[in-house]
Amino acid sequence: MRLIVGSGTPLCGSVNIQGAKNSALKLMAATLLAEGTHHLSNVPEIVDVEIMSELLRSMGSSVQWEGVNRLVITTPAIDGLLPRAPYELVDRMRASIVVLGPLVARAGVAQVSLPGGDDFGHRPIDIHLDALSLMGADFKVSHGYVTGRSERLVGAEIVLEFPSHTATDNVLMAASLASGETTITNAAKEPEVVDLAEMLKSMGARIDGAGTSTIRVVGTETLNCVSHEVIPDRVEAATFMCALAVTGGEIELLGARRDQMEMLMRKLERVGVDFVVSSSGILARSNGRPAASDIATLPYPGIATDYKPLLVAMLTVADGVSIVTENLFAGRFRYIDELRRMAANIQTEGHHVIVRGVGRLSGAQVKAPDIRAGAALVIAGLAAEGETIVSGVSHIDRGYERFEEKLTALGANVERIDS
Repeated sequence: MRLIVGSGTPLCGSVNIQGAKNSALKLMAATLLAEGTHHLSNVPEIVDVEIMSELLRSMGSSVQWEGVNRLVITTPAIDGLLPRAPYELVDRMRASIVVLGPLVARAGVAQVSLPGGDDFGHRPIDIHLDALSLMGADFKVSHGYVTGRSERLVGAEIVLEFPSHTATDNVLMAASLASGETTITNAAKEPEVVDLAEMLKSMGARIDGAGTSTIRVVGTETLNCVSHEVIPDRVEAATFMCALAVTGGEIELLGARRDQMEMLMRKLERVGVDFVVSSSGILARSNGRPAASDIATLPYPGIATDYKPLLVAMLTVADGVSIVTENLFAGRFRYIDELRRMAANIQTEGHHVIVRGVGRLSGAQVKAPDIRAGAALVIAGLAAEGETIVSGVSHIDRGYERFEEKLTALGANVERIDS
């Protein structure tokens, strides 16, 4: 499949922000902690959710859609649980590693393939294994799989060497069924971590400090089934904000929350996007060409690395010179050559990108290397003269629900065609 993107016209209208991909996947993994039927609402109907659904089914869970954006997951008793995450599923999505903690905690054993997913640099899982080892798990890595065992995890003092989102999630879930108290220091602070903590608390875990750098968890022997609503996806909201910045216009982002993306919105205000927050979401306005700005990615509440491709695409048509610095992941510049094919003036120096804004990009054939880069190339297409053809749409479908339909409803010229 490909997306054909026409020259941008001002965006206008309203769009419902989907449930957060990076939250929904962890909440789905958390259902492994308790036998019975769980109900998750506001779940985005995207490929990554389908992959996680397949993964849970391979372990013995029942997963099915019930109405729009509602997922029903029935987790088996321990004797019906198959605690193995196979290569063919884990290789398709790095986030699959978050089943490791729940499986070791509840089943006492887990065999998980080393993760795959987006191709933007090495992200070792040692931080996960080190943390769970402190809680009493024993791990061996062989033949491409990590095998963990523990009779019962025990609470521990854990200091993460980096505030990893997925490592915090893994430890948080494992600690909920561990014996005693676990303290996670240098924990990730993302809203998605808070969302997971809220669900675990509803299941019966005792958790304090989620959203801060220190989280305390008092484990329990069993957890309960719950109904939980996924928080809105701040990265999807950022995508529409950056699209608006290059096209101009006015759109209402229904369900979006400023408190979850404060730093990003401050940056966008400096480049010329105006925001009005209401009880229904965020109203965004732009006159078109953004101003240049220097941006650096940092752990939350800083600028998320998932925002960076979107911001770089926006800055290719900004008035002036911008410097964008990647502080979190090596190698996440693999979409830069695609933007250059569209006449963007970009240089890379180490972990820095120097973007000299041009008045207009030039439509071209480009290929999406990952989820957010794919969305960034669509944004660039909206700011280009002529037609842009984006291939690799399967990446975009992993993280965005009906992406081209939402853009078209706002007035954009975007069409999906067979390759």
